[in-house]
Amino acid sequence: MARRGPKRRLDVEAEYWCLLQSGVGTVEACKQLGISRKTGYRWRAENGGLPPERLPEPSRSDRYLSLLERKRIATLRERGLGIREIAERLGRAASTVSRELRRNTLAHDQGIYDANLAHHRAEERVKRPRLAKLRLDHELRAEVQAKLDLEWSPEQIAAHLRALWPDQPERHLCHESIYRALYQGAKGGLSRTLTKKLRTGRPLRKQRRKADQRAPRFAVPPTLIDERPTVVERRERAGDWEGDLITGRKNRTAIATLVDRRTRFVRLVALPDGHGADQVHARLTEALRGVPDTARMTLTWDQGSEMACHDRLSPLFRDGVFVAHRGSPWQRGTNENTNGLLRQYLPKGSDLSVHTSDDLRAIEDRLNNRPRKTLGWQTPAELFAGALTA
Repeated sequence: MARRGPKRRLDVEAEYWCLLQSGVGTVEACKQLGISRKTGYRWRAENGGLPPERLPEPSRSDRYLSLLERKRIATLRERGLGIREIAERLGRAASTVSRELRRNTLAHDQGIYDANLAHHRAEERVKRPRLAKLRLDHELRAEVQAKLDLEWSPEQIAAHLRALWPDQPERHLCHESIYRALYQGAKGGLSRTLTKKLRTGRPLRKQRRKADQRAPRFAVPPTLIDERPTVVERRERAGDWEGDLITGRKNRTAIATLVDRRTRFVRLVALPDGHGADQVHARLTEALRGVPDTARMTLTWDQGSEMACHDRLSPLFRDGVFVAHRGSPWQRGTNENTNGLLRQYLPKGSDLSVHTSDDLRAIEDRLNNRPRKTLGWQTPAELFAGALTA
């Protein structure tokens, strides 16, 4: 495998050539830009001592319009096409094209959109130094910190700020602004130590890894999710549960999790005797008997060996027990998401047997009484109680 070279600093390289063209020597130009003389000499050698006709643009995310896209917008605009038709041809949202024309067509442009000028303005806007709201507004920062201390997610905090100060948009933040403030530390206005209050507790952001696949070990063939009643997909009723195990260090300890698809109401089931099929069946049976019959419609699980007694659990549910396809965690997305939230309290690699029933009830209360975006910022406990009453 070829070794990767250093990343080109195109903005610095462009400034380097500008200094040379203005009469500044190589050594002095490198000193002003904070680069080594070796780098400057290499740039000169690569271009034969002459400045390149045009430096390539730094690579940017597809979120941003490229110069080519801006030129297409200008051309199509001159032909008289509307914003929606231009957006369709570019494969962009109409709001993106509308915002681009509004931002980069100024009053003295006489209504003419110039692609090259618009691209230059966009690049300058990105470079503009801006102080974070959380650094400037002490009351706003205190409110965000208080909710982080309560282990609210940035998205929940963002919704809370809009409800708390509906007439002060300057105090509204998106969840990404809060994440960036956390991971930038003092520069963003929040302490990096608060990252411990996030669900993952990670000091650095990283991509998710794929979940491990499990092979089925059923003596009695299970009923696949394809045969589950269609009403379950619509989330119109309470009592359609998704379940799974979260395991501790070296898979020696485990806790069963149950979440209602409609209300996101969570139940945790301790497994002090182990997490084999018989133990899981016994503990789930005990826990589910405390749930009203009207709130036990279906159960959907994965193809883990702990569900080998699925046929003995089926009588507890009006419409039966179903299993997802192998290696398809998205078919139980509600439960997978909930397990991710629970890992904040039941971290991977820890001994889960130390958590008592009272500990699990306290964790349930945390999640069930926390507002959720998908529920219109209501709490799972409120919706589940209302569904039982109805």
